[in-house]
Amino acid sequence: MTDVLEPAAYAGVDWATEKNDACVVDPEGLVIAEKQFDADADGLAAMAAWLVEKGGAPPGRIDVAIEVPHGVVVETLLERGFAVHSINPRQLDRFRDRFSVAGAKDDRRDARVLADSLRTDRRAFRRIQNDTPETIELKEWSRIHSELKAEDNALCNRIRQQLLRYFPQALDLTGDVGEAWFLKLLESVPTPTEAHRRRVATIEAILQYHRIRRWKPDEVLAVLRKPAVTVAPGTVEAATAHIRLLTERLRVVRSQIVESEKTLASICDRLVPSSPSPHGGQGEGEGRNHELSDVAILLSLPGLGRILAPALLAEASRPLHERDYQAVRTLAGVAPVTRRSGKRTSGPWVVSMRYACNPRLRVTMHNWAQCAMQWDPYWKAHYAAARARGQSHGRAHRGIADRLLRIAIAMLKTRALYDPERRHPTRGAA
Repeated sequence: MTDVLEPAAYAGVDWATEKNDACVVDPEGLVIAEKQFDADADGLAAMAAWLVEKGGAPPGRIDVAIEVPHGVVVETLLERGFAVHSINPRQLDRFRDRFSVAGAKDDRRDARVLADSLRTDRRAFRRIQNDTPETIELKEWSRIHSELKAEDNALCNRIRQQLLRYFPQALDLTGDVGEAWFLKLLESVPTPTEAHRRRVATIEAILQYHRIRRWKPDEVLAVLRKPAVTVAPGTVEAATAHIRLLTERLRVVRSQIVESEKTLASICDRLVPSSPSPHGGQGEGEGRNHELSDVAILLSLPGLGRILAPALLAEASRPLHERDYQAVRTLAGVAPVTRRSGKRTSGPWVVSMRYACNPRLRVTMHNWAQCAMQWDPYWKAHYAAARARGQSHGRAHRGIADRLLRIAIAMLKTRALYDPERRHPTRGAA
C-alpha cells in the first residue's frame, strides 16, 4: 500500500480576461505569497513557474483552486502537472464570508479564499482532469451543433415574423420556413403581387426539384393568391429585402448543421466497438479506450441517438467515467432542490427546480426523456401512469429523465447494452 503525500502548498487563482490573481498558502493557512499576472501566454507560463517556486514543491504536490472547470488557465495548469480543483461560484461566495462578513470583494481576496477553502474544505471541490482527445472533439462538435440549431431557430422566427407583416398566407404551406423548397418558392414568388403573375409550370418545377408531393402546383398558387393584407407603402420592399438576407444566412446555417451531424455520427462510429457484446463481454476494440464501450452502451438506450448521446458523454464526461449517478443528476438539473425548515419539518416538502446546473446537459436530458416518451411504449406508459397519479407534466418528465439516467449508470457499471426484456413484468403490464 502506497502512502499518498499531502500537498506541500495550496494555491488559488482568480482568473479574468486581462489579469489573473494568484495566492499561495501553506498547510497551516498562512499566506506565502500573492501576485498578479497577465492573462497572455507569457503571463500564464510565469504564473506556473511562480507557483512552483513559492510552493517549494513539484507541481504534483501543489493543489490549485479555481472557479471555472475549463479554459486556458485550467488547461495550462493541468499540462504543467498541477492538481487543479474547481468549485461553484455560489459556494465560493459563502467561503468569502470567513474573511469579510461585510461583503467586501476583490480579486486578491478571492484568490486567497480559493486557496484557503481548498485547504480546509477539499470535499466541496471537484478534481479536474484532462479529457481524452475524442471527448474534447465530441464536446466541441456537440456544442457547435447546439449553437447552430439555436441560430437556425432564431433565423426561422425572423423570417416568419417578416412574412406575417405582408404575406401571411405563405405560412399556410409549411411549418418550417427554413425548408429548401419554401425558400426557393419565396425567391420565385416574393410578394402576393408576384403570385398572380407566376404560372403553374414555375411552381411545378420547384416542387419536382425538391421532391415535394404533399402539395400540388395549383394548390400552392391558390394559397399564395389569397387576398393580401393592406400594408403601408414601402413595407413590402423592406420586408422582402430583409427576407432575402435572412435566407442566405439560413442556407449557410442549414448546411453547417448537416456537416456537424455527419461529423458527430462519424466520431461515434469511430468510438463504437466493431462487435459489442449485448451482455457485457468485450468485443473487438472494447477495453482499449473508455469511450469506446460507453458510446455503444449509451446508443443502445431508448431516445438516445447520435446527437444526444455525444452531448451527454461530452457534457458529463468525468462523472460518467466515475459512474457517479448523484453527480450526473445534480449536474443535469434532474435532482430537485428540496426545502425542509421551520414549519415544514413534516408533511410535503417544498420542491423547486435546480437552476445551478449545466444548461446544455439539462436540455440534453429534457430531449432524451421527450424522445423516450414519444418512441418507446414502456416510457409512454410510464408517463401516463405518473400523470394518472396526479403528477404534473414537469414532475413526470423529470422522473423519466431520472430513471433513464439511473439505468444508464447501471449499464455503464455492468458493461451491458440496454435490454428491454429485463423490465419488471408488472411495470410492463402498466
